[in-house]
Amino acid sequence: QVQLVESGGGLVQAGGSLRLSCAASGRTFSNYAMGWFRQAPGTEREFVAAFVTIGGLTFYADSVKGRFTISRDNVKNTMSLEMNSLKPGDTAVYYCAARMRGSVTNTESYDYWGQGTQVTVSS
Repeated sequence: QVQLVESGGGLVQAGGSLRLSCAASGRTFSNYAMGWFRQAPGTEREFVAAFVTIGGLTFYADSVKGRFTISRDNVKNTMSLEMNSLKPGDTAVYYCAARMRGSVTNTESYDYWGQGTQVTVSS
């Protein structure tokens, strides 16, 4: 089992920044490729950013490319999502997730999920 806990969400004005964190415990964090997803009310959960490989290759959704940066610290068992130039369309609950194999962008590939943290961007 891997337990994931997100933090860092909040209310921010358009153009602002937030940094989300995901703390992992349980099985060896470094064995898992990690990712971020988000879900706005009435929509399906969508891919945001992820590590393609455990080694660190990253992949981003087109909607956040150039604005968001994913990082991880295998010593501290944490993953972060730096979000800049935020837009009202980024408003959603953000989830971190862990997978060992499968598609980077498919929610079904991820074995463990956090409880989510709310990000609200006002115009």
